[in-house]
Amino acid sequence: MKYDYLIIGSGIMGLAIAREVKRKEPDARVLIIDKEPAEAAHASGRNSGVLHAGFYYTADSLKARFTVTGNRLMKQYCQENNIPVNACGKLVVAQEEKELGQLYELERRGRHNGARVEIIDEARALEIEPNVRTFKKALHSPATASVDPKRVCAVLKNDLQGQGVEFSFSTRYLGQERQKGADGHVVRTTTGDFAADRTVNCAGLYADKIAKDFSFGKAYTIIPFKGIYLKYTKNKTDVKTNIYPVPNLKNPFLGVHFTKTASGEIKIGPTAIPAFWRENYERLANFSLNEFLEICLQEARLFTANNFGFRDLALEEMRKYNKRYMVDLARHMVRHIDPEGFTEHTLPGIRAQLLDQRSRQLVQDFVVEGDRHSVHVLNAVSPAFTCAFPFALYVVDKYMLAV
Repeated sequence: MKYDYLIIGSGIMGLAIAREVKRKEPDARVLIIDKEPAEAAHASGRNSGVLHAGFYYTADSLKARFTVTGNRLMKQYCQENNIPVNACGKLVVAQEEKELGQLYELERRGRHNGARVEIIDEARALEIEPNVRTFKKALHSPATASVDPKRVCAVLKNDLQGQGVEFSFSTRYLGQERQKGADGHVVRTTTGDFAADRTVNCAGLYADKIAKDFSFGKAYTIIPFKGIYLKYTKNKTDVKTNIYPVPNLKNPFLGVHFTKTASGEIKIGPTAIPAFWRENYERLANFSLNEFLEICLQEARLFTANNFGFRDLALEEMRKYNKRYMVDLARHMVRHIDPEGFTEHTLPGIRAQLLDQRSRQLVQDFVVEGDRHSVHVLNAVSPAFTCAFPFALYVVDKYMLAV
């Protein structure tokens, strides 16, 4: 079967790109393949569901360019499709004097990016969240919200099927070869070969591997980081809004924070624990010896050289396996919370974080490479879910329709 577009991966980016293709080319033949039995089995279905507001990111980044618009468009899509949105907002809190300067930097970035953000005093913060604890000031983001990411992806998949997009689940990518005497590639899979004029790689944790098959992504490799959340089962009322600490702006992780889910539940997390293979969710599930050896070698080099503070990060994050330690980190941001109320772990996630092997630094922004035959979304990390719709438009316009 010959397709105009073959998309590898049915996470939020694969679905959003297919949606944008059909908006621009309604008659295009589109196939989405995925090695899992259903859509959004990995990062897109395991993330926090927070719709970010756009104030963490430097003005020259794609993240800054897409987050504010993405927040609005995702809320609009949810409203049109009766998907609940918890418009609870966010407070970023300081713990000491030196963090106030970072709060003002976040406000500056947010306003430059078009986000609605405001530095408020402690009294105003307490009106928004009576349980919050902050040092003198806090940053308020009323546009931050939460959705159920698996539900969003399920509705998107159904929409796409209604537009004629085909899906082939339980279909693992095996390799590719250029079509003889024609444009495009033949993609080999466990369920057969598929020919396509354009192949779009949205494979998340395996995007770098697939990109290299097409001679892209040569400078990069993915380092997986495990995100774990603890659920507060005592009640849904002790915290009313998302509460985040001031982040370390030198790395892409936001620290342990309080999240209000789409259904109003409270959880704390996530961790950013270095994983030992790409789908290292629990114990030995999905274990791959080759991945284990490859990733452990990369992480050992980073640990030894302490590139981007990896050693310090790894040692700190490993401590978060201790439930009491993780709860203590969160307790600094509120006036009262019952430590015994955190009784469950939610589904863990793995962040497919790109490492630039030339600089030995984590890549902070989105990365896309490609030509007229193939496109590779290499670094679609947070806030990629928030940014999905404008990010997809960017990929389609720049890499798929303009070449």
